[in-house]
Amino acid sequence: MQGQSRIPGFYKLSVDERRSQLGERVGLDAAELSRTLDHGGLDAASADKVVENVVGVYVLPFGVVLNLRLNGKDRIAPMVVEEPSVIAAASNAARIVRPCGGFQAEILSGHMTAQVQLYDVSDPLGAVRRLRENEEQLLALGADAVPNLIARGGGPRALEVRDLEDGFLVIHIHVDCGDAMGANLVNSVAEAVGPEMARLAQGRLGLRILSNLCDHRRVRVRCWAKGEDLAHGRDSNREDDDDIPGDEIIDAIVRASEFAERDPYRAATHNKGIMNGIDSVALATGNDYRAVEAGAHAFAARSGQYMPLAIWRREGDRLFGELELPLALGIVGGTLRVHPVARLALKLAHAKSANDLIMLAASVGLASNLAALRALATVGIQRGHMALHARSVAIAAGARHDQVERVAFALTNGGPITVESARRVLEELNGR
Repeated sequence: MQGQSRIPGFYKLSVDERRSQLGERVGLDAAELSRTLDHGGLDAASADKVVENVVGVYVLPFGVVLNLRLNGKDRIAPMVVEEPSVIAAASNAARIVRPCGGFQAEILSGHMTAQVQLYDVSDPLGAVRRLRENEEQLLALGADAVPNLIARGGGPRALEVRDLEDGFLVIHIHVDCGDAMGANLVNSVAEAVGPEMARLAQGRLGLRILSNLCDHRRVRVRCWAKGEDLAHGRDSNREDDDDIPGDEIIDAIVRASEFAERDPYRAATHNKGIMNGIDSVALATGNDYRAVEAGAHAFAARSGQYMPLAIWRREGDRLFGELELPLALGIVGGTLRVHPVARLALKLAHAKSANDLIMLAASVGLASNLAALRALATVGIQRGHMALHARSVAIAAGARHDQVERVAFALTNGGPITVESARRVLEELNGR
């Protein structure tokens, strides 16, 4: 980036002014931003080459998370999401942790996993032994299937043989996919080595496909926040929260974390808040957010009980948060080849590698979780959410331009936030 990710009052600017400010910070021409982002960046003719039975395109809002500081550097994270308050909340949480250094992230392991299923194996012990003895040969066979990946420094790295009993074996091939998400690559490896594995095991060949539980491709993110920053975490240009001491907010967030650790019903909602951030970055950058979701929730349930992906603890006078999950994202291949907005999103993110994007997305996930817990611990989740939701209701009622804010303000200051109420307010504004 050419400037800080902190842009006070960004939400007050017009769309064109935001593009100009953003372009200055990340070194992009505002005209390029406008040209790419207007109308969603994808026409029906291009969409027809991406999926089947195309009849049009569906556009979602594209926004950016501000205030992010990741591993000592300012960053901006692109997000595509339809839910009000998600982007604002993540930006605010990033600002809260910024005085304590922002987010610290690391890649714990970086391999995708291909699975080969074998069945009707009459001698499982002998089959396991033969497969392990021929590991180098099998890895070489897999490497032959992905020569371009080998040329970029990636490729199959290790085998893991698992006996599922009753004549079932599954072999995991752990593959370094470089800057790709890797689904097609690991599938190619699995299909290449499968027949030889079946021959060695003297069994029948079953499925050959990646696993979305990519627990050999994990990321960890940590952050800290001071009590006073949690207590006064809103933008200085906005109304302050209720006067709740920072120490009380820390304790309330810790209790909320412990609630999620004890109860899978709460853990599911806790993790949904995390995925609000991660999925939105994945979608903006042309990645497979369904695979991300599957892996995250499977990892959350790995102990036999569904658990929170992020935990929060008190460390002295500060709040400490940590998130760990499997996360497979790429910056090459797939949708990125055809979707101009996805390519632009990577430019905004300054994502130089897949691992860099993974750490950025995970940081937004932890920010989203902190924002939700802080709201629950103070004024409740609905105040900020419903204020933004009121805008959508106003638009649905027919409000346009400056009417939207006026109708939304009226809705949030009395009466139910419904389309019917918005229509009545709009009629009053129009003098009818």
